[in-house]
Amino acid sequence: MPSLGDATGGRILFGGDYNPEQWPREVWEEDVRLMREAGVNLATVGVFSWALLEPRPGERDFGWLTDVLDLLHANGIGVGLATPTASTPPWMGHRWPETLPRNPDGTVRTYGSRNAYCPSSPVYRAFADAISADLASVYAHHPALRMWHIGNEFGTVCYCDQCAERFRHWLQARYGDLDALNEAWGTAFWSQRYCEWEEVIPPRQVQYVINPTQDLDYQRFASDLLLERFNAERDIVRGANPAVPITTNSMMFFKATDLWRWGAEEDFTSLDAYPDPNSPLAACDGAMAQDLIRSVGGGKPWLMMEQTPGRAGFRHVATPKRPGLNRLWSLQALARGADGILHFQWRASKQGAERTHGAMLPHAGPDSRIFREVCDLGKELGDLADVLGTAVAASVAIVLDWDSWRGVELDHQPHSGFRYVDRIREYYTPLWKANVTVDFVHPEADLSRYKLVVAPNLYQVSDAAAENVIGYVRGGGHLVLGPFSGVADPDERIRLGGYPAPFRDLLGLRIEEYWPLPDDEPLTLHSEVFGDFSAQSWAEWLTAGAGTALAEIASGPLAGIPAIVGNTYGAGTAWYVATLPEERVLARLLDLACSQAGVESVLPGLPEGVEAVRRGEFVFVLDHARGTVDIRLATTAAV
Repeated sequence: MPSLGDATGGRILFGGDYNPEQWPREVWEEDVRLMREAGVNLATVGVFSWALLEPRPGERDFGWLTDVLDLLHANGIGVGLATPTASTPPWMGHRWPETLPRNPDGTVRTYGSRNAYCPSSPVYRAFADAISADLASVYAHHPALRMWHIGNEFGTVCYCDQCAERFRHWLQARYGDLDALNEAWGTAFWSQRYCEWEEVIPPRQVQYVINPTQDLDYQRFASDLLLERFNAERDIVRGANPAVPITTNSMMFFKATDLWRWGAEEDFTSLDAYPDPNSPLAACDGAMAQDLIRSVGGGKPWLMMEQTPGRAGFRHVATPKRPGLNRLWSLQALARGADGILHFQWRASKQGAERTHGAMLPHAGPDSRIFREVCDLGKELGDLADVLGTAVAASVAIVLDWDSWRGVELDHQPHSGFRYVDRIREYYTPLWKANVTVDFVHPEADLSRYKLVVAPNLYQVSDAAAENVIGYVRGGGHLVLGPFSGVADPDERIRLGGYPAPFRDLLGLRIEEYWPLPDDEPLTLHSEVFGDFSAQSWAEWLTAGAGTALAEIASGPLAGIPAIVGNTYGAGTAWYVATLPEERVLARLLDLACSQAGVESVLPGLPEGVEAVRRGEFVFVLDHARGTVDIRLATTAAV
């Protein structure tokens, strides 16, 4: 199977989306001259070019694209060629309106933007497969081609009748018969029992709350349906030249696509990352997304497919990156396993929806701060090729599960503000600040190589996943488990007998009730271990059995009830956190868990805001603090 290494050719990839179709040909020569000046060695081409490549149904106009690829190749610039299927031409929606996606209430999302397609539509599929096949037949052996880029930011969800039919096929494969579906969906509730498959529909607009398992299954189906489209186009272009690696660009923590399933189908994973430079946790958010994209790709090198060197035009307040910030975040991605740093886009558009989005060559032209920084970055990356292909080591894993994410955010949960990614971020942030490198893992993955496993929320858990976690601790592992975990099975059945049913013995406790709280009513807690502290939004009516209470609620109806419990189980230790404590307490608990597990910081004692990541033999030290810091190192690693 080809890899990202087949595309790099011994160089860190550097460049961005190139959209020459937006410009007259005389601009192209200037583009490649400036690309050479900036050190660009890869251009992503053709992502949104379908309407030009196929101006009318069945017609082909590839001449301009051939000229672009030839021009780039002649100037030593490789190409990541896209299948243009994310943005359909207007003629498709106009002539075949059934190709347009529908909302749950039946509203049609019409053309005039991008991603306006129904992934189930036979018409859309036929045209998408045909243009992909023709591009592959022409360019699969073009000397400029370094990789295939399938579609763009898959995420369209449609609720039309065509999707309903495919949903029923998906359900038949999952459940076999209607009796099993009725049991899994709990259709005895509210008189929802189905007696014919044709009665089963997507979770459309309803009078009140939708069946939660129907909703959950449709989210799974929608991700699989898009993955089916990725796989179809992947197989088409691979058939023309199996040696060219294939990827698609994923978004930061995007619930609609289960990246554990997607990463397994790509030759390497790719990330579009747009942290908000106005956020004090932007660097942490960037690192978290980078660790995720590396993890879903099995730890292999990955590609930063998109970031902006300036401003992200979609923000309400699109503040540009300050001088040096694009370099800093690019090096952060390199430290966390990227073998290529690309941007959206090369030349800033003067028209269209993203006309205000930043670019490597901004509206101001080459005589600009951003272009000078781009040139400096290209030169610097050219000197760092020794990191190519090296691995990022982590001894801590954070459990991340799309089913738990979807389940905990269904309607009619105890607290509608309990958001899955918020829980992940709360536990990731103290580890990031302590310079403890983290992998993300699926709950059924092999955990044995990690000294510490952190599960910020495991609301929905399969029997296999529960036994996997329990076995890990029994064998000597260390676990920190967050609130509202072990509640439901994969069919959204509540596990009975006291929460968290599969983990009661592991944690040495039993929970009778969940106790969500208004945000303006914080809890006060007492702890000999952590000192007195406060917590927000969530508590649990918990009784400690074999477990030891490390913190207790100090007032109110839950006074005296434990909120943090530690328990020795088998040869290992587990901690359970039954609330949302302030960051310093989580940091102290995670520090305690790391200490007992033997987890070490990459570089301990660094000033706040200074990040350290080890990749292979190299240690990256990155200053996010915007001040002057003095760091003295005693290490044999290259820095």
